[in-house]
Amino acid sequence: MQVYQVEGAFGLTNLKAATRPDPPQPGPGQVLLKMTAASLNFRDWLMIEGQYNPRQPLPLVPCSDGVGTVTAVGPGVRRVKEGQRVATAFFERWVDGPPTKERLKTSLGGPIDGVLQQYMLLHEDGVVAVPEHLTDAEAACLPCAAVTAWSALVTHGQVKAGDTVLLQGTGGVSTFALQFAKALGATVIITSSSDQKLQRAADMGADHTINYKEDPKWGKTAAQITGGRGVDVVVEVGGAGTLASSLRAVRPGGTISLIGVLSGGAQKLAITSILMRQIRVQGVIVGTRATFEEMNRAIAAHQIRPVIDTTFELANIHRAFEHMAAGRHMGKICLAFPQ
Repeated sequence: MQVYQVEGAFGLTNLKAATRPDPPQPGPGQVLLKMTAASLNFRDWLMIEGQYNPRQPLPLVPCSDGVGTVTAVGPGVRRVKEGQRVATAFFERWVDGPPTKERLKTSLGGPIDGVLQQYMLLHEDGVVAVPEHLTDAEAACLPCAAVTAWSALVTHGQVKAGDTVLLQGTGGVSTFALQFAKALGATVIITSSSDQKLQRAADMGADHTINYKEDPKWGKTAAQITGGRGVDVVVEVGGAGTLASSLRAVRPGGTISLIGVLSGGAQKLAITSILMRQIRVQGVIVGTRATFEEMNRAIAAHQIRPVIDTTFELANIHRAFEHMAAGRHMGKICLAFPQ
């Protein structure tokens, strides 16, 4: 079967097409998938470049998010059946409950081989049936970005109708968070450096938009939008470089869901306001399979469709990652597999 793998050394130039033996027939509890679509996450780019885990053994098949059709099931499989369309779970063996070292070691696209392969052999615990109204490319957007947004807002942020949330940027996580927050009845403030993207976000339902390049005190501005109370939840994708502004935006007792490091992972930060205002800074590493299934029920009920910027053919994988690195996209970048 054909795969794309990082071999020899890290770097996009070392992401190459290769041939591996076809997987064996599934054993007890296993399912075999024929992959049809995938989507890209910033984590995938970092992994390929060696910035996510420099000690990751190579070769590695990257990317965590994919959709495929079940072509065979092993003895004892009850959750899915042949012919069913399923998505990969980000963590193959984190079904429910708290994270553990063992569960967190089962993430696809590093340390375990990811979805850029013609066929995948997985445990049935690591696949999730997808909402019927979604295309393969749309469904492939769900495992990481969508589950992360749902975890940030619902699982940890406990957002409810009437709350106010602050979203950073218009990438995959933030556009999902916008859709989920509006479905929950929340008020949404969103930031971007692009007025065009902000307009698109407004068209999607964002209540307030802030161009952070034109307004470097955007955290203070977000708090002022709430009448000085502060926002209930911040979906923090920037990391160290934006956390201080998020602290200015959030209300006493509010939550900052920390999910990304786009602006860096280390910076001097005064933590006094976290203590004095009892702010909760919650790390979010995607979520469980149970969270994925809960989110899918909401997606189906509200007929939510992911925002897809561009879909590339799998053979154009390098162009897809270059498009991501350029940072001009809004929403998700997808890959269509040859059939």
